[in-house]
Amino acid sequence: MGRYVLRRLLLAIPVLLGVSLAVFLMAAAVPGDPATVLAGDTASAAQVERIRHDLGLDQPLPIQYLRFLERLAHGSLGESTRTHREVLLEIADRFPYTLALTVGAVTLSTLLGLTLGTFAALQRGRAGDYLTMGFAIAGLSIPTFLIAIVGIIVFSLQLRWLPVSGAFSPASYILPTVTLSLHSAAVKARITRSSMLEVFGQDYLRTARAKGLRERVVIVRHALKNALIPISTIVGIQFGALLGGAFIIENIFGWPGIGRLATQAIFNRDFPVVQGTVLVGAVTFALANLAVDLLYAWLDPRIRYS
Repeated sequence: MGRYVLRRLLLAIPVLLGVSLAVFLMAAAVPGDPATVLAGDTASAAQVERIRHDLGLDQPLPIQYLRFLERLAHGSLGESTRTHREVLLEIADRFPYTLALTVGAVTLSTLLGLTLGTFAALQRGRAGDYLTMGFAIAGLSIPTFLIAIVGIIVFSLQLRWLPVSGAFSPASYILPTVTLSLHSAAVKARITRSSMLEVFGQDYLRTARAKGLRERVVIVRHALKNALIPISTIVGIQFGALLGGAFIIENIFGWPGIGRLATQAIFNRDFPVVQGTVLVGAVTFALANLAVDLLYAWLDPRIRYS
């Protein structure tokens, strides 16, 4: 197992290098000069050129990228051109907010998806099945940003139950968390239903019932556990993606997370922060997928890594 983990981590290095190169080239291709943005409209050409020199933008692109890799090798993602703080510090300040939102959204969507999917499988062909799958189709069809806007209009502006934006109180977590959860819950509900229906036909469930086990024990301990492998894949993908920043939702709700930081950096031409947030997102995604692979072995003892 240890060798498998080490091999996966080593294989992630060229992937991360490729991501860093792609982000660097895209940032270089974006129209506009960061030095001009920082200097302002009234700055002289000499002032703009001095800022470009201080930022290293007057160097050829290969030299700029090699310097970026050199800083990365020393554990630094560079310095923000707007705040002049270390990019890692900027990300560290925002990461707890994104982590809280991610954990809440993944937990809620998983519980909701597993519950609805299991219920639909048990009610196959009946009204409960159709109602549950109707909810799942609606959750998949309605854009997340539309759910966010409707939630703000209804629960914040009309009923005044929840804050419109920010992260100033526990109530501020409710709307962003629920909004991020619905689409993923619909996906998990559909996959749980199909996985449970496949498991219901297995011999070991008939054996468990023949032993006199209660139906709840048969469903939870035997059927659901063996149906969790495809669900764990969705959970890992969602967790890794959200840790990289929920860009749309964080901007709609004014949530001070990594997604909002990256969006502000793009508009401000703060390319070191853009590169840093993308790299952090790539790292978290790779680690989340590795965790899912290790979870497979726990869910199914037949799976072995070497």
